[in-house]
Amino acid sequence: MNPAVAYTRRDLLNRLGGGIGTLGLAALLGRDNLLAADQMPHFPAKAKRVISIFCYGGPSQIDTFDPKPELEKYAGQAMTGVGDFTVSQGNPGGLMPSPWKFKQYGQSGAAVSELFPEVAQHVDDLAIIRSMYAVSNDHGPALYQMNTGTLLAGHPSVGSWLTYGLGTENENLPGYVVFTDHRGGPINGAPNWGNGFMPAAYQGTQFRSTGDPIVDLKPPKEMTPERQRKWLDLLQSFNREHLQQNPNDNELSARIQSYELAYRMQSHATEAIDISKETEADRRLYGLDEAPTQNFGRQALMARRLIERGVRMVQIYSGGGNHEPTWDQHWSLRKFHSQHASETDLPIAGLIKDLKSRGLFDETLIIWHGEFGRMPISQRLDGRDHNPDGFTVWMAGAGVKGGTIVGATDHFGYKAVENRKSVYDFHATILHLMGMDHTKLTYEHNGRNMRLTDVHGEVIKEVLA
Repeated sequence: MNPAVAYTRRDLLNRLGGGIGTLGLAALLGRDNLLAADQMPHFPAKAKRVISIFCYGGPSQIDTFDPKPELEKYAGQAMTGVGDFTVSQGNPGGLMPSPWKFKQYGQSGAAVSELFPEVAQHVDDLAIIRSMYAVSNDHGPALYQMNTGTLLAGHPSVGSWLTYGLGTENENLPGYVVFTDHRGGPINGAPNWGNGFMPAAYQGTQFRSTGDPIVDLKPPKEMTPERQRKWLDLLQSFNREHLQQNPNDNELSARIQSYELAYRMQSHATEAIDISKETEADRRLYGLDEAPTQNFGRQALMARRLIERGVRMVQIYSGGGNHEPTWDQHWSLRKFHSQHASETDLPIAGLIKDLKSRGLFDETLIIWHGEFGRMPISQRLDGRDHNPDGFTVWMAGAGVKGGTIVGATDHFGYKAVENRKSVYDFHATILHLMGMDHTKLTYEHNGRNMRLTDVHGEVIKEVLA
């Protein structure tokens, strides 16, 4: 054999005989955090994990982190001088000033609206990107793009790419966990955190914030641990025998791993999100014992507990169902943006404080975003339509240059005009902070090396510390 010939990990495992031997080696590699993609981190990572705060429906940039005083001057007038624009629903009105006042905070002097007085205290930790733009004006495709990098269903989510590229740090918990809003989940449902064309082992696992973290996690009362272990061992022996005959069946391999993971999670998952032993100070920090912060606060605290235990990514959705329960305000903007901001402001600030106090802030990347923003003009008197042409996201934590403002929208806040940043750029930056080159993190599908960023994307260097 030519010693210059190198084998991939997959070739090596196949040559070792497959079947039980392969699974045994895979288990050992997994315990050592080595069973990731064929490509390991491409350079030293700044972040070890990600917490994504997804404001489903599209929060208004001009009412949160992108003040536009020009709207006061031209209130009620038609929006002109910004080029052609479209609306997703009818009844467009004139330019509408924000009903909330803005104030400058911190040494950076970044302006934040009175919707987020607690987060504003941490503005020097935030890198605020005011010049984001997306492609679609509709929730479904826009959610797919923000979550998976493409407008179409069937592609892996950001969390799937992270767990594929980096593996897991805890064999007893999923690498990627999702909390939806207590009022319901987003449009598209589970494909927002799905594995797409990757093996099912990389999909997000939806946790509940009350009761058992996963539906049917615990076995029936008559199923003793010993009986369940024997049942699972028998099932696994059948699966392994089949896998020996079909060594390249990734779905079967993932199913075998899922059975074992589910068995281990029966004790570990419940403990991971058990907040009963948290101190009163921590409960106050997240607003657990008062309205309206108790629901999102529980999820934020559970996110901290999960990333402490090695979960690679936790995604928390604010806003669920449709219209009023989400940030998607075509009417009653004042009422419902106030509601969702008041639910999340204190817990987000508490999360930042808590991570700092535990030495986790410099290892954890926090991202705040929606699928797009809102229009500067009114709709149905007190609402704003969808706007993918200019919106705001922010990043904080590991590797992020706090107190930074990147880019700008036009004087009305409609379109990103200065230092424009795409969703592909956003994703490239997340991967970069996690130690991965977005152009090298690939997965072969249908004869093509697929990427989270497709053929696009540049790292947003302005936010890097």
